[in-house]
Amino acid sequence: MHRSLNSSQSASPQLSQSIGWRLPVVGVMGSGTLLHTEKSKQLGNWLATQKVHLLVGGGSGVMQAVAQAFAESVDRAGAVIGIIPGSIEQMGRYTTKHGYPNPWVDLPIYTHLPNTGAAGLELTSRNHINILSSTVIVILPGERGTSVEAELAIRYQKPVMAWADEQYQIPDLHPQVPKVQNFEQVKKFVTTNIA
Repeated sequence: MHRSLNSSQSASPQLSQSIGWRLPVVGVMGSGTLLHTEKSKQLGNWLATQKVHLLVGGGSGVMQAVAQAFAESVDRAGAVIGIIPGSIEQMGRYTTKHGYPNPWVDLPIYTHLPNTGAAGLELTSRNHINILSSTVIVILPGERGTSVEAELAIRYQKPVMAWADEQYQIPDLHPQVPKVQNFEQVKKFVTTNIA
């Protein structure tokens, strides 16, 4: 069984010994509601074999499915990093959105940035951290928030590609984001950009 770590816990002995903290970070962005199970599992399982950290938005849908596949790999070298949206309310009370972080996140990065989805271009969105903290970004099917993250990757000149069977699976995808339908192309793109 997997568990999230909090500040008073340490990683399992196996994970502590195997994690190299200076590994490339692969950001995977996608739907916050739909799992897209086949693609998410295939990508998460493969990334776990690549000596990388996985960065996700920390919530449900693709974020959770990819994180679970990565985290359940016995031989993974990296950690699952989740960038968590949150807000500061009256009297300094901090809250996160419901369902964050998902149970597969090893290292939740709690932010004070509440905006997600279509508001993801705003400076009060954690999407900027998702993109700027990633060495390379893979976009899976998602809604408007996913295409916003792809747009930020272009803006910040980060290597980014989209893996979807049809254009409609990522609405309003920036025209400069290359699209592939084949997992071998995804693997080649990632390995080239983390080398």
